[in-house]
Parts: sequence; C-alpha cells; structure tokens
Amino acid sequence: MAHTNSSFCGSPDHGVSRRGFLGTTVFAGATAFAANMRVMDALKNPCLAAELKRQQKSVILLWLGGGASQFETWDPKPGRLTGGPFRAISTDVPSVQISELLPKMAQRLKTTAIIRSLNTRNADHGGGTRLMETGRAMEQAVDYPDLGALIARELGRVDSQVPDYVSMYSETEGRHKGGAGFLGARYAPTFLTESMIPPNIRRPDSMTEIDHQERADLQKLLAKRFADKRYDPSVASHGMAYERVRGIMASEKLFDINLEPQSARDFYGPTQFQEQCLISRRLVEAGVPFVKVARAWWDSHGQNFETHLELCADLDQGMSALLDDLQQRGLLESTLVITLAEFGRTPHINASLGRDHFASAWSCTLSGCGIKGGAVYGKTDEDGQKVVDGEMKSGDLFATIFEALGIDHKKEYQLGARPIPIVDFGAKPAMEILA
Repeated sequence: MAHTNSSFCGSPDHGVSRRGFLGTTVFAGATAFAANMRVMDALKNPCLAAELKRQQKSVILLWLGGGASQFETWDPKPGRLTGGPFRAISTDVPSVQISELLPKMAQRLKTTAIIRSLNTRNADHGGGTRLMETGRAMEQAVDYPDLGALIARELGRVDSQVPDYVSMYSETEGRHKGGAGFLGARYAPTFLTESMIPPNIRRPDSMTEIDHQERADLQKLLAKRFADKRYDPSVASHGMAYERVRGIMASEKLFDINLEPQSARDFYGPTQFQEQCLISRRLVEAGVPFVKVARAWWDSHGQNFETHLELCADLDQGMSALLDDLQQRGLLESTLVITLAEFGRTPHINASLGRDHFASAWSCTLSGCGIKGGAVYGKTDEDGQKVVDGEMKSGDLFATIFEALGIDHKKEYQLGARPIPIVDFGAKPAMEILA
C-alpha cells in the first residue's frame, strides 16, 4: 500500500489553529467536498487534505457478535486447564503475549492497547449487548443512545453529506442492533444488513433529475410549513435526517469497493468482514465519524477451538490490514479502532468442547487515536477466572474511549428537566492507556 504523508505542510500561509480552522467558511466548504465522493478530487491540495485528516476524528468498532473468547485472543492462559490447546506467542511489545491465532496482530501491538479486566456482570446476549452498546444498564424511563449515536452527536458535522453513523451488521440470535435513543433520528445509524451499499438510495430510472429535484423542493416546502406551526425537537430531527438521506444518495460510491484497485482488495482479503473493513476505511476517510463492522458467530458453546481457528483468522487479517492502511494514509492518529463484544467466554470448557457466556473477566482492545500503543491494562488470575487488577466496567470503558477522542467524559445532556451524563455515574477513564 502506498504511504501518504499525513503531516501538516508547515507553511505560514496555511498555519491556522484548530479552532480557527474549524470555524472558517473555507473549512465548511472543504468538508462538504470531502463528504461528497463526486468532488473528492478537489482535495488534492496536500495541505488542506492533511489538515482535514488531522482534525476529523473517527471511530471504527469491530463488533465480535456473540462474544469472542479472551483465551483465544487477547488474554491466553497456556498450560492451564482453562487455557485450551493454543499457544501464547510473543509480540512486537516486549513482555506482552497474545494467542497464536492472531499472528499478524502480534506484530502490530505497538499501535494497540489491550484491556484484560472487563467485569460487566451481564452474560445475557440481549442485556450484555445493550450494556456494551450504551455503556450502562437499561433503565425503564430512558432510551439511552448507543456509542455510535453518541460519537455521531459529538463528532458529526452539520454540513456533512455523508452519514454520521454506519452499521454493517451481521445478525445472530436476534440481538439488538443499537440506535440513537433520546438523541433522535438525526443520529440514527444507517444499517447495511443485506448489501454493503445502502438500499433504495438510487433515483429510479423512470424519474428524471428535474422531477427528482422538484419533488425534493416540494417536500422541503411542505416540511417547512409543518415545522413552522409545530415546534418540536422530533420534527427538526426528522427534517435533518431527511436531508442526510439526500446526502447519502450523493455518496453511493463510498460503499462500492469495486472502485478500489484490486491490490487494495487483495490486501484486506475476500471475506465479507474483510471487505467491510475496507469500506470502513473509505468511510472514515470521507468524514464518517462512526462505523461499526460486525463479525458474527463467535457464540461458541460447542467446538470453541475450531470456531476460533476460523474466526480469528478472519479478524487477524481484516484488523491488521485496516490498521496498516489507516497508518499508511495518515489516518490512524485520528481514528480509534475498537474490538468489543457483549461479553467473553468461560474459563471452563464444557462437554461439547465449547466455552459458554462469561462477563466477569474478559478483554477488548483500543488502537490508534489517543491510545498508548503497546499498553496492557488490568490483569486476570492465572486461570482467567476473575479480575485481580484494574477492574473495568462498561462505563469506565466508555469514559476511556471519549477521553481518547478528546470528548469530555463528564459532559451532560439535558433530557427534559433531567441531566443525563454522557457516561454512567462514577465512571472513570483508564488514564494509563491514554497517550
């Protein structure tokens, strides 16, 4: 993959502050161009392109749906009864070992921090998913937004024509797919469940461009009349979501990996997950703040080791290619890549040679933006039964993610008369893994 110089050019003519740059009309116009693939060539100015990359932060969540085993990934226990048949291998960080099923990631831990001490206490697919999507337990009176919606709210741009939140989802066991909650439709995800190109975004061949524009103008007129007579945040949110749909229609090419050279597609690999990792890079490069790539079928109650042999190979190739590509393009310093699931797997190996649900001591990773590469946070005992150092709850993880992105984890939203903190009460970031 070709390397791209991501540093700012340093010319006094282009030396602007972050606040000044973000506030100028030049930036607004440039980001609108960046968000529209039809005019991406307008960003050939290296200084402007480099500054856009530096300022715009994004998140790519690699969701391991069903619950990947920490023993076969980030926290191996070789030689123990709980450890299974796979070895631990050395990495490019002295004293840190991971499972032999991730040999490529073993050579890329200098960009990655491992958290080995998640204790989230909910080992139910539905409840665990909602907990790890929102960072807090469900509450009857509040529909909490998930991480993607929160990031879209905090990092999204009003002028952007690309979606703020894209979720490429492979459904297993009917688990919850996330949503914007009380933030409203403006921050709802664009779901790609059957195709990697959003459905129904093309103008029908039977409709001319003029007819299409006239219908859009009529819709705007009627929507404005309706909104003028009814002041309600949900009305404004619906209108903003509608405008974003029009932007998505203009950005169809973002989702088409056939526009990538074959060398890039080969670099990532041919599986659906690997192709979606490639699309996630295309999306963040164009300014999408949050992309979720879900790899399903980690729920290994039977034949855990054969399952992880296959799925870890998929993860290892896709994730390592993504990190390399982001780094080579100067995007890794502004993109946070997360691996996460609803829980981990049991230390105990059951009669079907599987591992069951386990939420008391499991692992995830953070790579790139704001993260101290090579760090390991927390520790489990020698059999992986419990956390013995640095216990982390879901809220603590969310606080760490926000701080890595430069978002104040103490921030609050206002829901009616009630203040809602952006992370759960008492949550604290793990400063030890923040750069």
